[in-house]
Amino acid sequence: QVRLVESGGGSVQTGESLKLSCTASKFPACVGWFRQAPGKEREGVARIKADGGDTYYADSVKGRFTISLDNAMNTLYLEMNSLKPEDTATYYCASWSLGGGSWFGGCQFNSWGRGTQVTVSS
Repeated sequence: QVRLVESGGGSVQTGESLKLSCTASKFPACVGWFRQAPGKEREGVARIKADGGDTYYADSVKGRFTISLDNAMNTLYLEMNSLKPEDTATYYCASWSLGGGSWFGGCQFNSWGRGTQVTVSS
């Protein structure tokens, strides 16, 4: 199982930006970001396919967030702009290992990092 390590979270004001990073020894064909707010279920935010860069976003972040993958550096990014209080959550880097998992954007995810907290205040 690949070890995923997130960084880049923090506390910002509404409208500001943050960029999250996730490093791993290797990434599978499809990687992504999920988030979980207090009292809510974990939800998919964005995913990218490593072979061609095809991306998929949740409607709630489309146009504001950008996912990207640097294969040479084994680093996954999530650039978050125009942040809103409802974006407050713990953000998890996600990938897939053998077995079932959660589907998002046509990819399956069952491996998670430890998460990084993003707090957006109004």
